[in-house]
Amino acid sequence: IACLVMYLFAEFDDAANLLAANPDATTISIDEPVEIPKNQHSRLQEPGREEDDELLGTDDSDKTELLAGQKKSAPFWTFEYYQTFFDVDTYQVLDRIKGSVFPVPGKNFVRLYIRSNPDLYGPFWICATLVFTIAVSGNLSNFFIHLGKPTYHYVPEFRKVSIAATTIYAYAWLVPLALWGFLMWRNTKVMNIVSYSFLEIVCVYGYSLFIYIPTAILWIIPQKVVRWVLVVFSLCLSGSVLVMTFWPAVRDDNRRVAVATVATILLLHALLAVGCLAYFFDAPELDIPAPIIPAHNGTTVITKSH
Repeated sequence: IACLVMYLFAEFDDAANLLAANPDATTISIDEPVEIPKNQHSRLQEPGREEDDELLGTDDSDKTELLAGQKKSAPFWTFEYYQTFFDVDTYQVLDRIKGSVFPVPGKNFVRLYIRSNPDLYGPFWICATLVFTIAVSGNLSNFFIHLGKPTYHYVPEFRKVSIAATTIYAYAWLVPLALWGFLMWRNTKVMNIVSYSFLEIVCVYGYSLFIYIPTAILWIIPQKVVRWVLVVFSLCLSGSVLVMTFWPAVRDDNRRVAVATVATILLLHALLAVGCLAYFFDAPELDIPAPIIPAHNGTTVITKSH
């Protein structure tokens, strides 16, 4: 211990002698952190592109994606891997639904609501609710139209549930898959193309369908003009969410390709809404010949069917 104390004092005397010989020398204390200047961008930003890059999430969102990827490190065949896709609370789901119903101009839906924690809980239950809403509302609409007719006998059409489920879930999964593949392909052609993940695209499409749930309930009103006004209104709201989300991702591509991509997205979205209205609510009645049933007294009875 005495040797160690003597060695420390000797080192201190040497440092004091050096400082006395050169008073202008600077010393660095290990207790004070050294401030490192921040790196600046190597390329000049074009005017008006800073906000666009922020909407696309080119800096902070990459870190968020990396952290999200670290959370999903479990193998895909395990339950824990898929559990992360449903790890959302009620407030997050309600906030994303509100963002899809009341889109904010100039705000990217993925950047604002989805990228921090993309989920499948909201899209799955929104599609399931929409399936049953369309099927039930279609049956009720048919019932109210023929209500009061003595020859009408109401028969519920359960096949509408399966048809609606096939249509809506196919749209909510196959269209995002095709769009994701297209963005990945264009990313190899144009380096500025921003490719969303498949889960983010499914989230956008799933939450954009929420507006059709109250719309399908209002489709029970037996007025074609009211129904078509509701279709146009819902299509404008949900379509604006899709446009404001995917236009920033394709705007740096060829102008024709970008416009055609957005137009295709809107066309498929409109076909879903118009198709559901035309098939489940405005389908023409089929005139089926009424069967002739002979009576026991020699007369014939003609039954009228719809």
